[in-house]
Amino acid sequence: MSEQKLPAEVRSEFGKGAARQARRANKIPAVIYGHGGDPLHVLLPAKATTLAVRTPNALLTLEVDGTEHLALAKDIQRNPLKQIIEHIDLLTVRRGEKVEVDVTIHIEGEPAAEVVVNLESNTVLVEAEATHLPESLTVNIEGRQVGEHIHASDIQLPSGVRLLVDPETLIVNLAAPTVQDLGESETPSADTEASAEGATSSDDS
Repeated sequence: MSEQKLPAEVRSEFGKGAARQARRANKIPAVIYGHGGDPLHVLLPAKATTLAVRTPNALLTLEVDGTEHLALAKDIQRNPLKQIIEHIDLLTVRRGEKVEVDVTIHIEGEPAAEVVVNLESNTVLVEAEATHLPESLTVNIEGRQVGEHIHASDIQLPSGVRLLVDPETLIVNLAAPTVQDLGESETPSADTEASAEGATSSDDS
């Protein structure tokens, strides 16, 4: 995962009003924490930051008053309607340091005919060096048959990445299509039709 540099400025005003004012100025409130230090509250450029954190577990180099801070985007709060970023929590990391992160599962390939693919776990927890985090982990389902299962232990991990979930955690379940029973259509029997015709004849007489 490549590092992305962003300029940041120290934030001295807090509260909802200050946050709204920052967003109107195209800046995103954020906090840098970790390693036992005091949290550092900053403002980040909205457009560049939004692009930078499109990748999960984005690694950022933040330049604050001439000092660089290497950090991971851990929690991104978005407006539920506009989907704009309202706040970011950033975890300070060091080069060579190992961290725990949830990594997205990506499925590739086509299973056998009429196989339904159920992704049971969207992410898995792994440990890796902060500067070498995988953006995603790939699971290949090419030619897989009904009844097969793919567990966490089946995932091919990059060098230096260690699985932190139970190896038996179900990741993908390959199942048969669900057949919905709509019931038999009701058709009039011969006796019913005959009775109906008889009643019609009586009414006409």
